[in-house]
Amino acid sequence: MLQERLDDMVGSLSGYYESLPKVVKDRVKALKKLQVDFLKMEAKCHQEIHTIEVKYNEMYKTLMAKRAEIASGAYEPTPEECDFPSDTEDEEDDKKEAVEGGEPVSDKVKVENEEKMDTDTEKKDEANMKGIPEFWLTIFKNVPTIGENIQDYDEPVLKHLTDITIILADNPMSFTLEFHFSPNEFFTNSVLTKTYLLKNEVDEKDPFSYEGPEIKKPIGCKIDWNPGKSTTMRTVTKKQKHKTKGSIRTLTQDTPVDSFFNFFSPPEVPENEEELDDDARALIVADFELGELIRHRIVPRAVLYFTGEALLDDDEFDDDEDDDYQEEFESESSDEDGDEGDENAVEGSEPKKKSKNRMAKGEKPQECKQQ
Repeated sequence: MLQERLDDMVGSLSGYYESLPKVVKDRVKALKKLQVDFLKMEAKCHQEIHTIEVKYNEMYKTLMAKRAEIASGAYEPTPEECDFPSDTEDEEDDKKEAVEGGEPVSDKVKVENEEKMDTDTEKKDEANMKGIPEFWLTIFKNVPTIGENIQDYDEPVLKHLTDITIILADNPMSFTLEFHFSPNEFFTNSVLTKTYLLKNEVDEKDPFSYEGPEIKKPIGCKIDWNPGKSTTMRTVTKKQKHKTKGSIRTLTQDTPVDSFFNFFSPPEVPENEEELDDDARALIVADFELGELIRHRIVPRAVLYFTGEALLDDDEFDDDEDDDYQEEFESESSDEDGDEGDENAVEGSEPKKKSKNRMAKGEKPQECKQQ
């Protein structure tokens, strides 16, 4: 009789566990202790993985340094280094062969003369072109989550961005993004930094909340803007009239504005995260996600984001995932409602997927590097 009563409550959140006899609850407690041991072992695994990442990050530096030299124009790659298949170039060669094979000789000569003139002009322009112009600015503008934060007045500054490097540390577990800039009229810093301290501990009071390493707090840096060159502040001029004398005085006030460079002044998080309102929480989550995107995707695959190939791959993955989800949704509707269910699944609203974000604590900006 007891087993029959328990079977009726399986899968229900209406008190099944609470209704179990003590001897069964004790077994569940034993499983929870095992789960805590598993989580502690998992945390150790993540720590060792991070240590390996630190090792390989040092090995990556030679390749990344050469990438920076080519993009900036400090190094010109050899023909052998440039020997890489390009689908676009192959298509252009096929079109050229088709034109040469099908045009009359007179038209062919005319085309060749025009192409020679264009080529001469292009060669003159190419002679004055160094590296890959606007390499990082183009990458940032290609990535929607970053491009939407770049204002028109940010672009002249970002044209001086020559490289982004990553520093990984074991103690404390952290990663730092270093943004390297060529000498410019906007600020005196040669490097702007953004550090993310990571937390990889199983909380004794809430062990089951552990889901792997998470960002504990972001640390920005101070940008030494030259007078009148800041893109994060706008100087507003106001006039005030004296109430009795009638004289007028002019006041200037700096007002914060939207800018990509606000990335280096992350929002602070109070000790008690429950005090955060929805807007502040959204800003912090967006900051963490952007830092992880730059570290894990953009910096390692920079050239593919420059050409847009990485974005195509991301879109293809998302579309496939959405299609699979939609097919499953339609299949379930069909199983439950028959033909009518299929029609509703097509004409109805699309199912929504939830994303999971993590929180952390903030810290005041640190000084940027001078080199």
